[in-house]
Amino acid sequence: MRFFRALIMIGLFISFEFIFAQDLPSSEALDAGNLAKQIRESIVVLTQFDRDDSEEGVGTGFVVSSDGLIVTSLHVIGEGRPVRIRLVNGEELEVKGVHAWDRTLDLAVLRVNKIGLKPLPIGDSSNLSQGTPIVAMGTPHGLDFSFVQGVLSARRTLESIELLQLALPIEPGNSGGPVLDLYGRVHGVITMKSLITDNLGFAVPSNFLIPLLDRPNPVPIERWMTIGQLNPKEWTTLYGGDWRRKGGGINVRDPGDSFGGRALCLSTLDVPDTSFELTVEVKLNDESGAAGLVWAADGGDKHYGFYPSAGQMRLTRFDGPDVFSWSILDQRITKYYLPGDWNVLKLRHDGSRFYCYVNSYLVFESGDRQLSGGQVGLVKFRNTVASFRNFQLGRTVKDKSDAIAPSLGQALIDESINIGDFTEPIITRASKVPNQALRHLSAEAERLGRQATQLRKAAKLLQRRLVSDQIVALFNKDEKEIDLFKACLLIAKIDNADIDIEYYQRQLKTMKNEIKEQFKPDDIASNKLKKILVYLFDENGFHGSRQDYYNKANSYMDRVLDDREGLPITLSVLVMELARRCGVDGVVGVGAPGHFLVKHLYDNQEQFIDPFSGGKLLSVPEVEELVRVNSGRNIGGDQLPVSTKREIVLRILRNLMGVAQSKDAPLDLLRYVDPMVSLKPDSAFDRWSRAVLLIQSRKFNAAKQDLEWLLQNKPEGIDLKRVLEVYQSLQ
Repeated sequence: MRFFRALIMIGLFISFEFIFAQDLPSSEALDAGNLAKQIRESIVVLTQFDRDDSEEGVGTGFVVSSDGLIVTSLHVIGEGRPVRIRLVNGEELEVKGVHAWDRTLDLAVLRVNKIGLKPLPIGDSSNLSQGTPIVAMGTPHGLDFSFVQGVLSARRTLESIELLQLALPIEPGNSGGPVLDLYGRVHGVITMKSLITDNLGFAVPSNFLIPLLDRPNPVPIERWMTIGQLNPKEWTTLYGGDWRRKGGGINVRDPGDSFGGRALCLSTLDVPDTSFELTVEVKLNDESGAAGLVWAADGGDKHYGFYPSAGQMRLTRFDGPDVFSWSILDQRITKYYLPGDWNVLKLRHDGSRFYCYVNSYLVFESGDRQLSGGQVGLVKFRNTVASFRNFQLGRTVKDKSDAIAPSLGQALIDESINIGDFTEPIITRASKVPNQALRHLSAEAERLGRQATQLRKAAKLLQRRLVSDQIVALFNKDEKEIDLFKACLLIAKIDNADIDIEYYQRQLKTMKNEIKEQFKPDDIASNKLKKILVYLFDENGFHGSRQDYYNKANSYMDRVLDDREGLPITLSVLVMELARRCGVDGVVGVGAPGHFLVKHLYDNQEQFIDPFSGGKLLSVPEVEELVRVNSGRNIGGDQLPVSTKREIVLRILRNLMGVAQSKDAPLDLLRYVDPMVSLKPDSAFDRWSRAVLLIQSRKFNAAKQDLEWLLQNKPEGIDLKRVLEVYQSLQ
């Protein structure tokens, strides 16, 4: 929808006091002041959060049913986005689901957990004539419940949709708000504003809203809010807490509803009957909070817990819902716990006693037998943000604490010198030259600090080089044997070293198994592919990232699986790789300009598929129109080439490069260009790009090697005179 992209979200203003008023619609036209007072309690403020839980934008909505239906624009809530709703009195409403929605009309109807709301009546928008006075209320630039007057200036058909053209002072934040006549009837839902003037906007006519309310397509919020949702087959959460999957690990932000802000996340894994081991790595962003392991959990209030809390380790037993049924079995400060860092917590249960370790060191041993059996999992208390990774359960589990054990230097400090305690020889020597001693220590600290910075940079560069080498190594085999899914995960690992590749490979295997369970013995290939598409886009909510298209997360395969949102190319890879693993042959990628597609070749036929649009099946004319819209080029469907896996990886790397080049330093951009050159050594464009970045990073010798390659091979399309000038300037 090109026109919609050329416009921005809107809002309206001017505040009035809240006063209860008569029901709408009024039998007589109201003056603006009275009308503002009457509609105020029917307006809501919606706050949308992005993929990293930061506030992304504010919009408006309005009540249309006393039992909890609220209308807004679809882009205000976003596909898969967390959203919060607030009434004029400050009360926040919990969203239970999306009652109805239509992407083409940019409309959404939310179901909230409250009855007794004051609805606005819906008018017949066809009766609203040009020049009719109208009003609106919304949240322009965060100014809640602001009011404005104007007129209907015209009706316009844009991309086959008739919209109301409004003559109103419009600002960002009012998208989703109502357009009303002076009787208090809703005639439209504000959807966008003009980039040319502030006093020009558009609204979707209310007559499009009525059939949406009459024939809803409800989606529970658990399915709608796809971003980072935990797999219910793997985890069960209790007492809130907002648990999210990220990078193969789990993050939890908000305090839980139980006492002390307790929130639980219990694993569905079967716990061995006798002895078992349980381990996880945990990191807190605020040491005043607490987070760690639980076991013997009854699915309610009872369980054991082992976790850091306020800087010390704690072993607890919870026997009920409140502070009076909580017992601290043991607690102590230990030098083996690393505040602000990743720490490995491990429980070993031998059936009669349990042993609790932090970073391989035993801190607690207990023979408490009050609780037994039950589930194991994770717990978080208070306001800290806690991150978990490498959760494992088994009769024995591999201890990964060596990677984060205290450094030798820190261990020596802990063992030999408590800060402030000095031996007499040290005091005597320092007292003779106190100023020099202090200056020496400060200078040494600065030197070590610079060295630490350099080591961190070196570690990052080494990590990126190793990942790049892994990507290239995947392509040292035949096309059919290349694991494209793993290659895409490794691309994401370039920017996030903590991604658990094995976790996402297991997740894809689980998805494959769930899909194959739906196959019937007589299913032909096209039917199997349709079931794959239904599984991804209808049952599990995968979708194209329309409002956040240029977010780098869309190119990271781990985030595509976590958030169920991505670019055409990453969603296409997911379709292709699931099809391959499910035994559906002939599912290939098509690198159409501006919009990647999937094509299924079967029985001398071909079927185009657009994963970005929910797995929509496309005819050849539709594909050609899609290419024309996105690239301005007229290309026949039969002229669109099948992309190799190497070409797909290169295209994803170039997408990331395109997003990063306006923000990142030249040295950092090399993390994308280096694997591009390694995968396609004869690419003159990539060679030249790398040479320029190397020069900008003052790595002149390395740059000369790429320039020499260009001068020796003389590729077409490169200004060799310019290359020679640059090369000679480096001599």
